[in-house]
Amino acid sequence: MAPYFETVKSFAEVPIAEHGVETDSFLEASDGLVQMFDLLGSGVFAFVQSDIRGNINGVRGRYESTRDNSGTLEGLVRTESGEPQKHATACLVRLIRGLCFTCKALQNMQSDTSSELHVCFKRSYDEVLRHHHTFVIRSVVSVAIRAVPRRDDFYMRISQGGSIERLDAELAKWLAGLDRIVKHMSLFLEQGSYGRV
Repeated sequence: MAPYFETVKSFAEVPIAEHGVETDSFLEASDGLVQMFDLLGSGVFAFVQSDIRGNINGVRGRYESTRDNSGTLEGLVRTESGEPQKHATACLVRLIRGLCFTCKALQNMQSDTSSELHVCFKRSYDEVLRHHHTFVIRSVVSVAIRAVPRRDDFYMRISQGGSIERLDAELAKWLAGLDRIVKHMSLFLEQGSYGRV
């Protein structure tokens, strides 16, 4: 079996052109992220997967119904801004938020090689998502985060038999691409008053 990062579209491959982030490539890479949560095992982040998948579907639905105006994420948001319902834009804001959470957690994992995965995800959650959630949701997330696999087990699952060095190199590229998109879209959404990540 090929290592995970060789089987899915990398965020590093998602073009950001003059007019913005290419929607189709972005959605394909986002689908790959959802699959990564399967590697954590036992449905630990089923709620995150469900939320991200629902938001991907919301953006994809708009993209498929208005392809001529939705080739970029920015175009999709701008064309929807004149309509009374802004479902895809709300989905995109939440999707970028979820991607930011995941990106920061995995960046923490790579930069702090002595911390267990649950510590990395907790740091990211506190920074990115905590202030968006109610007490009840925070409690559920806290339990889920404590149930993530150990760092070495996660690396074994995600490398799927490949070398850890190769995984680290691919993951670094994947995260750099994701970080670039998250920052770009967060700025666009906030500056245009479309939403705050």
